[in-house]
Amino acid sequence: MTRNTERTGALATGPRRARPSAGTATTAPSWWQSPWVAALAVLVVFNLLYAFPRYLTGGPRQARIPLDPAFPAHYAVLVGHVVFGNISLVTVFLQILPWIRRHYPAVHRMSGRVYIFAGALPGALLALVLVPYSTAPTGKLGLAVMGVLWLTTTVLGFRAVRRRRFVDHRRWMIYSFALALGTSWGRVVAELMPHIPGLRIGIMTFLDLANWAGWVLNLVIAHWWIERTGPRAAQLVR
Repeated sequence: MTRNTERTGALATGPRRARPSAGTATTAPSWWQSPWVAALAVLVVFNLLYAFPRYLTGGPRQARIPLDPAFPAHYAVLVGHVVFGNISLVTVFLQILPWIRRHYPAVHRMSGRVYIFAGALPGALLALVLVPYSTAPTGKLGLAVMGVLWLTTTVLGFRAVRRRRFVDHRRWMIYSFALALGTSWGRVVAELMPHIPGLRIGIMTFLDLANWAGWVLNLVIAHWWIERTGPRAAQLVR
């Protein structure tokens, strides 16, 4: 009788799960403890402190690039590009945070619209306007290709979400985010390369590398991330 009673109770309650001991229990790190989130936050802050303050004064002498006297609107276009670019970086950070996507989807959608219409699209268009007036001896092609790809991926991502093709939307927007961060990585490369011991590089190669390496590397990492996570993560953008 005792054995039958114990067996009946076990069938009713189901198998017991072993509880992890206090020494072996593990907890997933919070989103703000993630290395890639921290790295992105540092990159966004670095860009805001590095490039943005100079253009708040309204003085053309504060521009980090030479201005073309034959193009009177050169400085105004440059300021617009910097403002829209920094908006895109801040909203990229909000878009990527998993905590916001899961708990505040309305904030995710709103910041996505801001990223597209007040960040990526105007920022990319103004970048393409600025490229022909660049006085740099090389590197224009890298910037032009990045601008075209940034514009294209953003438009394709917006079109996909309008058609409720969330897997395609996620893919194109990750590529767009990677391109939005490309210039910032280029600045990091430009700042670090002179301090690498024993590295000697010509100015032409340096300019080309700074204008290609950042966004190309970002696209490679973005593609790896898309293939690694798979379509199931697209449910987060619904």
